[in-house]
Amino acid sequence: MGFFDKLLGKDTAANDGIEARAAALTVCAPFTGAAMKLEDIPDPVFSQGILGPGCGMDPAEETVYAPFDGTVTQTTDTKHALGVTSADGVEVLIHVGMDTVEMGGKGFTCMVKEGDKIKAGQPMLKFTLADIQAAGHPAVTAIVVTNADDFAGVGLVAEGTVEHGAPLLKLKK
Repeated sequence: MGFFDKLLGKDTAANDGIEARAAALTVCAPFTGAAMKLEDIPDPVFSQGILGPGCGMDPAEETVYAPFDGTVTQTTDTKHALGVTSADGVEVLIHVGMDTVEMGGKGFTCMVKEGDKIKAGQPMLKFTLADIQAAGHPAVTAIVVTNADDFAGVGLVAEGTVEHGAPLLKLKK
């Protein structure tokens, strides 16, 4: 839509802006899997919301994709978790598996580094479900908004099987 369309007041310009802002406050599924409520995550640090609200996912694939456009703000030496921040300031922790820090990076390959700009759907991390299971850990992954105090609410908008890239969490300003 060009300058003259905006000047002449075409309705689609206003609608496009509203939809773009709404989409910016969406955290998409970082992989295909089964979405679950935060309280169903088998770890009290996550299930009690100590790190913030969000949800869990039981992965059906072994690649973590960027849940929005933004920046990688944290990686771990053990490659099992990433911190990412959206262009609108939504901070998300993606923690693959429970207690997987104990694996020391075995079965994980990080494809991004701190400071990298990311685009929604970009591969960021690969992991091996067989290695997580062999280590005796649940593969359930926590997707947590760590700066939820900056928003009026965080809600899970998906249940059951969710394809990567589909809306998972919505935030209200």
